[in-house]
Amino acid sequence: MSVNEVYVFRPFKLIALLCVFLALCLDIVALLSPAWVTAERFSLSLWESCTEKDSGWRCLSTLKSDWQIATLVLLLAGAAVTLVAFLVALISLCRGTHRQHYRTVAVFMFAAVVLQACALVLYPIKFIDGTVLQTYHEFNWGYGLGWGATIFMLGGGILFCLRTDMYEDAMY
Repeated sequence: MSVNEVYVFRPFKLIALLCVFLALCLDIVALLSPAWVTAERFSLSLWESCTEKDSGWRCLSTLKSDWQIATLVLLLAGAAVTLVAFLVALISLCRGTHRQHYRTVAVFMFAAVVLQACALVLYPIKFIDGTVLQTYHEFNWGYGLGWGATIFMLGGGILFCLRTDMYEDAMY
């Protein structure tokens, strides 16, 4: 590189990889979260429903309800697709085969966004439809982390779609 040449580093793919990694981390924490819905003397996660009685907390599995199983399967599928996309992007970035796999990673990320969004829309609709709580309830931080993961997945997919190779000509 001579004195008159300028090299512009555009870290879009690194930022996209970071978005995918953050989405994967948020998704794992959301899946393991004990608090998706909370109310007075009631807590619901993806795995169990707990109620407080006089003798203490009593928890039952939620894997008996079809909509809760469907939500869990959609979220797990989204997390698995995100993991595959992260690994493909990481290997592609490390090997230097940048452009060959970016569209594949973007398609994986958009598929994960669709899976996650379906699960996160299904969950409150079926919860409100099927559960009649006589007290105030709220969707808690586990549910919010699921949406956060979905937003980072969408951001990573969009960043992997950007074509930065056309700016790397001799003119720039």
